[in-house]
Amino acid sequence: MFDALIERGFQVDIHSHARAILSVDFPDAVADLEEAIGALSIPIEEIVGSGGGESQGTQRLRRALAQRGWTKMNFTVEKRINGVAREAISHEIDHVKAFAPGVVAAEIEWNNKDPFFDRDLENFKRLHADGAISVGVIITRGTSMQHDLKSMVQRFATERGLNSHEAVVAFGMSRTARQNKEVDRRIKAGQSYEEAWAGQFVSDKYGQATTHWSKLEDRVHRGVGNPCPLVLVGLPSAIVTFDENLELEDIEREDDNLVKEGIADVAY
Repeated sequence: MFDALIERGFQVDIHSHARAILSVDFPDAVADLEEAIGALSIPIEEIVGSGGGESQGTQRLRRALAQRGWTKMNFTVEKRINGVAREAISHEIDHVKAFAPGVVAAEIEWNNKDPFFDRDLENFKRLHADGAISVGVIITRGTSMQHDLKSMVQRFATERGLNSHEAVVAFGMSRTARQNKEVDRRIKAGQSYEEAWAGQFVSDKYGQATTHWSKLEDRVHRGVGNPCPLVLVGLPSAIVTFDENLELEDIEREDDNLVKEGIADVAY
């Protein structure tokens, strides 16, 4: 199961009998996920140009899932006493698809604050307990993606000639005084401008307190979300490309298109 993704370096971790449930009752869900996730690529320009927000690549993943019927749904669980509504709790899930045997729900956490994992896992737990979903899926940055971000951004800086504050601004990226000061501090410690800028950028925008594999894995191993059957998918650095040669204007134009389509909530 998910062999094609695993062969390409995607991390796939399956919990609480999700493998048996998916293989017997939801083979079409597995096919949808493999097709949509397996087609994903993210140009390095989008990672840098997004400023750390959700990349256009992951927004395209949302669109690919939506095209396969995985759409946003708001679940409302209501408590009634003698026919009178006493309380209601809503759980909004970004990607939900109903199949004949039941419902599978998925969330993509590209670059949120890591407590969003708690929200997702607790939502899945409650919805599973109420019989609303059969399996929950979370897609996030994998170990290799998190580990390689600095070297990939540094390579981008080197190839694009981002070797000074002035060059970064000329490229179209605004930087704060605090960010420039941190780059200067790293340069004084012996780093090249490209290494210093890449390290500061990644630390600022894709740091350890954001959503990535180890943060998700820690929570699941502690039992958060248990006993909902779960599938965890980590996006690898191998899907980042360096041959697109996109400019920031291209990225902003794609942002606008995705916002108009309702795939992205905010244009970065």
